[in-house]
Amino acid sequence: MAIFMVILGFILLLCTCSTALLRWNEVRYRKKGLPPGTMGWPVFGETTEFLKQGPNFIKNQRARYGSFFKTHILGCPAIISMDPELNRYILMNEAKGFVPGYPQSMLDILGKCNIAAVHGSNHKYMRGALLALISPTMIREQLLPKIDSFMRTHLSNWDSKIINIQEKTKEMALLSSLKQIASKESGIISQKFMPEFFKLVSGTLALPIDLPGTNYRQGLQARKNILSMLRQLLEERRASKETHKDMLGCLMNSEENKYQLNDDEIIDQIITILYSGYETVSTTSMMAVKYLHDHPRVLQELRKEHLAIRERKKPEDPIEWNDLKSMRFTRAVIFETSRLATIVNGVLRKTTKEMELNGFVIPEGWRIYVYTREINYDPYIYPDPLAFNPWRWLDKSLENQNYLFIFGGGTRQCPGKELGIAEISTFLHYFVTRYSWGEVGGDKLMKFPRVEAPNGLHIRVSAY
Repeated sequence: MAIFMVILGFILLLCTCSTALLRWNEVRYRKKGLPPGTMGWPVFGETTEFLKQGPNFIKNQRARYGSFFKTHILGCPAIISMDPELNRYILMNEAKGFVPGYPQSMLDILGKCNIAAVHGSNHKYMRGALLALISPTMIREQLLPKIDSFMRTHLSNWDSKIINIQEKTKEMALLSSLKQIASKESGIISQKFMPEFFKLVSGTLALPIDLPGTNYRQGLQARKNILSMLRQLLEERRASKETHKDMLGCLMNSEENKYQLNDDEIIDQIITILYSGYETVSTTSMMAVKYLHDHPRVLQELRKEHLAIRERKKPEDPIEWNDLKSMRFTRAVIFETSRLATIVNGVLRKTTKEMELNGFVIPEGWRIYVYTREINYDPYIYPDPLAFNPWRWLDKSLENQNYLFIFGGGTRQCPGKELGIAEISTFLHYFVTRYSWGEVGGDKLMKFPRVEAPNGLHIRVSAY
């Protein structure tokens, strides 16, 4: 009986302390003029609920507080905005005090010179340097041949095998980018680079708590290892004085490139290219395979488009720029996959001054999570929004509508959008013209905070 009373007393004490901590944190952020909402625990806030429950957490908070509410996630106080008009205003008006507000973990691991961390004139300069690497001319003349060559090899020998398409598309996205960045050395460094890069990615969406065993600590260490590899690569290239027709060669060539970056900026630019393209390209490719399997009519139409391209070519002929421009239905499949799967749930901005939004006062330094997920399922924009219907995108006006945020918005719209579409289109070309496939088992899919299959997505592949 005495032991029971001690345990009961301990539980009551724990509950009292927990309630007091939650209450203290709410009072701490009860500033006049702030939007309604809850702040959760000190330091941790509501990060656990946000990451575990995802869209359901946000829907529940919206039901209680409306489409504009406060919370505390990923280590900082934040406002979540679900209002389409307001979200567009925020994304289109960086100059009015809405700078990138990515989590500290992401800034620490991706580097202080990455395009998401800088703003103002620095952002304009770094974005210009990036756009020079992925312009339509660069894609047509340098990058597309490398992408085609890589995809042909990567998609060979899949016949009569069970493969994890999630794993294959992750490898594809990273290794294809490495080939575009450092074509000659990519095969040499890829095996050491790949595991470090995957740790780096995991660390960017973690609480910035630097303790042994945490994803954040592993991400920081992975960044150090990647920095060492890239610095060695820069030194070797300078020592060889050989000319390289790839992204790194362009960044290092001060005579041809008006954007003259120092080594730290070059390395952060490379990490930015790898990171930003990796997740969107790999996940969109995986989900396209999933949706095409589930919708045979769409697969039939897509395959028809690609077989027509192959019919006018010799077997060894690569995909060229004009072929890419003719893939109208493929582009529609990519847009519809991005919309329905919601590869990107939203973007973070940070206030540079106290400001008024929606009748509320937002303090300086607070994050605003521009949550765009729900817009993807708005029946007024996308009739029958839960249906996988690529044909809707054949109306080109849909690409130009005001609330298309699947590639970001404003001056921060994804600069690598067309390069990513080129990579996914080339992957789909060789996949659907070479293979048929069926799913093996009922692999679980998660949609938040990342779209992923925790146990992989397995398919049985056979020759088409």
